[in-house]
Amino acid sequence: MTPGLPSGLQDDTLVVMNAASDRAAEHASGRPTTPDSERDSGRLRFFGSTDGDLAYLDAGAGDLVVLLHAGFVDHRLFDAQIPALAARHRVIAPDVRGHGFSANATEPFRWADDLAALLRHLDAGPAVLVGLSMGGAIATDTVLEHPDLVRAVVACGAATSEFQYTDPWYQEILAEYARTMAAGDIEGWLAAFLRVVPGAHRRVEDMDPGILRRLREMALHTLSKHSPGEPNLHTPMTDTWSRVPKIDVPVLAVNGSLEPDDLVAAADRLVDTVPDGRSVVIEGAGHYTNLEQPERFNEILLDFLRTL
Repeated sequence: MTPGLPSGLQDDTLVVMNAASDRAAEHASGRPTTPDSERDSGRLRFFGSTDGDLAYLDAGAGDLVVLLHAGFVDHRLFDAQIPALAARHRVIAPDVRGHGFSANATEPFRWADDLAALLRHLDAGPAVLVGLSMGGAIATDTVLEHPDLVRAVVACGAATSEFQYTDPWYQEILAEYARTMAAGDIEGWLAAFLRVVPGAHRRVEDMDPGILRRLREMALHTLSKHSPGEPNLHTPMTDTWSRVPKIDVPVLAVNGSLEPDDLVAAADRLVDTVPDGRSVVIEGAGHYTNLEQPERFNEILLDFLRTL
């Protein structure tokens, strides 16, 4: 899963650091402003939840697929997936609360409840939930808590929301997050965040600069929404693993071959525990499989959707 935060902020729903941003006034207003390209196309929409506006894209027509992004980024993570899927499906890609163009929390909330409220507002579903990292955790949370809204789950680089890394390399990343955050070192934090892209066995310098630039831009945007000392109001779900055997929809795990062993083991546990579990490994890819190998990722998704 996407890097979490230490010392009580392990779930990656928000980052409480200041960042210089020319969009600061937008975020302070309580309703994020849509980028010009998306405002002109009318694609970005807002759902007025009980705690602020939540942004989402809604494209295409047909059976519903919901794309759930990783922590610290936003719906733009799936720019290469939305057109491919929307050719035959309705695709909804929300920004999780506290991310992208969605409102921050002012009261306790759960990921699954926010998503369920959006789908019920749209009178949509059941949906195939496709989530990467934090988004995969949201997908599994939602199928456990709101099973009537879920037709199938694709968990990419994820298991249940209770997964915690034990891998030493990843623990080093978490320590770097804590150090840079305590120092207010945004550039240092971003450097640590981008180390997850190659993983433990490659160098950041070896990665596509375009992928790094996109992730950095999205993360900086999310960082700019938060301030030091801001409370983490996300309420995590508990006892998820004991409930996994009750998931009665197909579950597909998609992992890069370069993911840490503990994450892969957790994903394997997930698909081995449900009645209809499947798994695919994308060779030569790390955590952001959809960015590194978008054509292969899309092929896997479309093949899975055809089986439903």
